[in-house]
Amino acid sequence: PLFSFLILCYTDRKDIEIKRSFDPGITESKVFTITKEILMAALFLAPVYLAVCFYVLNWMLKWMAVCNNIFALAAFRYGFSALYILTATTLLSSFLIKKPDGLHRTLKHISNLWLGTFLYALIGIGIADFIRILLYFSPLADASWFHSRLMFAATGFFTGVLILFFSFYGFFHAKKLYTTTWNISSAKSCSGHDTLKIALIADLHLGYNTDEIFLKRLVKRINKLQPDLIIVAGDTFDNDFHAIKHPQKCASILSALKSTYGTYCCYGNHDLDEAILAGFTFGGQKENADERFEQFFHDAGMTLLDDEVRLIENHFYLIGRKDPARCKKLISEKERLTPNQLTQHLDKSKPILIIDHQPKELSLLADAGADLILGGHTHNGQLFPGNLLLPLMWENPYGLLKKGNAYSVVTSGAGVWGPNMRLGTKSEICLVKMQFHS
Repeated sequence: PLFSFLILCYTDRKDIEIKRSFDPGITESKVFTITKEILMAALFLAPVYLAVCFYVLNWMLKWMAVCNNIFALAAFRYGFSALYILTATTLLSSFLIKKPDGLHRTLKHISNLWLGTFLYALIGIGIADFIRILLYFSPLADASWFHSRLMFAATGFFTGVLILFFSFYGFFHAKKLYTTTWNISSAKSCSGHDTLKIALIADLHLGYNTDEIFLKRLVKRINKLQPDLIIVAGDTFDNDFHAIKHPQKCASILSALKSTYGTYCCYGNHDLDEAILAGFTFGGQKENADERFEQFFHDAGMTLLDDEVRLIENHFYLIGRKDPARCKKLISEKERLTPNQLTQHLDKSKPILIIDHQPKELSLLADAGADLILGGHTHNGQLFPGNLLLPLMWENPYGLLKKGNAYSVVTSGAGVWGPNMRLGTKSEICLVKMQFHS
C-alpha cells in the first residue's frame, strides 16, 4: 500500500507537466526511479526512526501517568499517542502531500519544529535514562527515594521542562540576527581603499524557515553597516523553488541591498531543485538546473559568479566558485575549475577574494594566490552538540583561520536548514574589515 501511494503521489500528471516545463529530463520513468529510491530508504531507516520514536513516547507516557491519574486513562494515552504519531510522521506526510499548498506548508513547518524538539527530547530522555541505569547499579539504588513515585515524577517533569525550554529558546534564537566582525590585514595594496568592508552572508535557505519579515530585517541590518561589498556565499535556496511562498517579494526585498560595488553570490549544494526527505536527496543526476534560481538572482540584483572572475573597478579580483556537490548532480555542468586555473592569468599584486560555499581546498586556494576565502555551508553545526563535532570534519568549521597568506572566513549562516532552531550557534551577518598596506 505504501509503495502504491508513493507511485500515485509522484505520477500526478499535472504536477509532472509543471516540473517538466523547468526540467525536460523529468519523465514518468524517472519519477518511478525516485519513488523506488524513497521506498528503499524508508525500508532501511524507518524501523530505526520508529524505534527511537517509541522509546521517547514510552517514557513520556510513563512520566505523565505518575503525575496525574487523568494521564493514565486509556483514552488519554491513545489520543496522545495518535497526536504524537501524526506529528512524528510529518517528515513523510509533508513530503508526500503537495496539495493543497496551505496544508503542505503547515506540515513542513510542523516537521521542521518537530526535528529540533525531537532531537532534544531524545538527548534529554537518553541522559535521564542513562543516569537511572548508573544509579540502579550503585549503592544508591537501595535508598527509598530512588524508587519513589515523587522522584520518578520529578525526573520526568524536570526533563520535560528542559526539553521545552531548549526547544522554545532554539526557535526564537534562530530568528535573532547577530553581526560578527572580523579584522584582517593584507600585505597588498588596494587602490582607493585602506580598508575594504565586506558584508558576508550565506545559507539563507529561502522557503519554509526564512520568510519576507526575516529578509527585511536582514537587508536593514546589512545596509546599516554601509559595506563596500556584499557577498552571498551559497545555499540561497532550500532544494525547492516552490518552498518560497512569494519569490518576487523576496527578490524585491533583497534588491534593496546597498553597497559600493554591489552584491555577488555563488551557488551552494542546496541551490538545486530536487526531492529531499529527512535530509536525504533522491533522483540522481538532473539534465539541467532550474532556471528560476538564476532568474531570482537577477531580480534580486545579485551578480552570480559560477567559476567566474571579476576585476572590480581595477581595485581587486572577485572569484565565485562552482559548488562541487551541485556539479555532480547536474549533467549539463562541467567540473569546476581548480584554484590554479582560476588565478593563473591574474595580476597577483592585486587582492584576490574568493567565494566558495564549502570551506574546502583552503591550502590550494592560498597557494593559488587567494587573500581572502569566504564561505558558509557548515552552519557551525546549527544545533548543539553539532558545533562540537564539526572540527572533526572541517579544517575551518566556523570563524577566522589563516592559511598561508590567505584568510578563511566561514559564517554560521543567516538562515537555518531543517530544524527551525539554533542552539549553541547564531544566525549572523559577518562584517569582514580587510586592511591593506598603504
